[in-house]
Amino acid sequence: MTASSVSSRKVLSKIASNRLQKELTEWQINPPSGFTHKVTDNLQRWVIEVNGAQGTIYANEKYQLQVDFPENYPMEAPQVIFLHPAPLHPHIYSNGHICLDILYDSWSPAMTVGSICISILSMLSSSTVKERPEDNDRYVKNCRNGRSPKETRWWFHDDKV
Repeated sequence: MTASSVSSRKVLSKIASNRLQKELTEWQINPPSGFTHKVTDNLQRWVIEVNGAQGTIYANEKYQLQVDFPENYPMEAPQVIFLHPAPLHPHIYSNGHICLDILYDSWSPAMTVGSICISILSMLSSSTVKERPEDNDRYVKNCRNGRSPKETRWWFHDDKV
């Protein structure tokens, strides 16, 4: 998100606020393995540390996810991106955008931040190569003006990683 879109972001609805408070409480009691929520006073933006799973090509590596919640969460998916530096992965662009269907077309209000994190760790863990998507340079160039990954028409075609 650009600085202007962050400042113009709408306030969370009561439903969204209650849901996020509940998810945060559950996270504090039983966080997903391999993840740490960096506590701030901003309920609408979470920064989450991701630890690469042992036995994978990302073992002992640490990355950060930024999760921005829309005003009508959970009816609408949060925007989830990797902060710089994003891991080298065939479904993660160098600007941090993630090509993962549950973040877009396959989102369900039953999903939580924890389930998103587990899906992302699974995606990372299943990769056998560290490389960017083939269209990385073109995609990143088209996103230079702060375009959200939620504005992208993703083509989900690769189940291998």
